Amino acid sequence: MTAATTRHLFILTGASRGMGHAMAGQLLAPGHTVLTLARRPDEALASRAAAAGATLTQWSADLADAAPVAARLADWLAAHDGAAFASSALINNAGVIPAIVPLRDAAPADLANALRVGLEAPMQLTAAFLHATRAWPGVRKVLNISSGLGRRAMASQAAYCAAKAGMDHFTRCLALDEALVPNGAKVCSLAPGVIDTDMQVQLRGADAAAFPDRGSFEQLKRGGQLTSADDAARRVLAYLARADFGAEPVADVRTA
Repeated sequence: MTAATTRHLFILTGASRGMGHAMAGQLLAPGHTVLTLARRPDEALASRAAAAGATLTQWSADLADAAPVAARLADWLAAHDGAAFASSALINNAGVIPAIVPLRDAAPADLANALRVGLEAPMQLTAAFLHATRAWPGVRKVLNISSGLGRRAMASQAAYCAAKAGMDHFTRCLALDEALVPNGAKVCSLAPGVIDTDMQVQLRGADAAAFPDRGSFEQLKRGGQLTSADDAARRVLAYLARADFGAEPVADVRTA
């Protein structure tokens, strides 16, 4: 195998904190080209990339307005030689929890932001990625980071639950699309488990009167049942690397 065919490309959203930041760091390895899309660049990550022999590009991106970001991604991919990569992967990780209130009390702008970042942006970026790489000979993958809340309803979480449920279902549709074309992409919407991130802090700090499940999240923390961001990132990236990735379009890392 030539040096060119051992190169791998990764595109990752939501790389500025939590599991996304941990994944970004773990992807920095020799032969890896990594593009991160986050609210702001990370100088420490750039230093780590240089030390690791990885190629890192960081974009500041507002995924609440993803159409221009998707267009930029398509142009960026078109400027690369697809034959240079043994594999390419898009990891849609970014997501936001809007104000934790019943839907009747939710602000329209807050709802729009949650759905744009959590569902619209992944669809637009996935479309751009698949269109731009459709003739690339290597393995192509789309990993959508979902949540158990996309499969289980929760009060005061309508927008987040809906975004993740939509992500699961668009991934099922995408799997059908890609199964019909030569070298179609392998796709999966993966729930990563319960992770000790800022989102968990938001949930534990919510008004108990508006969020009846607050106690459950407090118990997860007290009981030591939260996975660290680093451990969760390792498990998710190991799943992405599996030979059978995409065999199930919707999966949970805890039961895989």
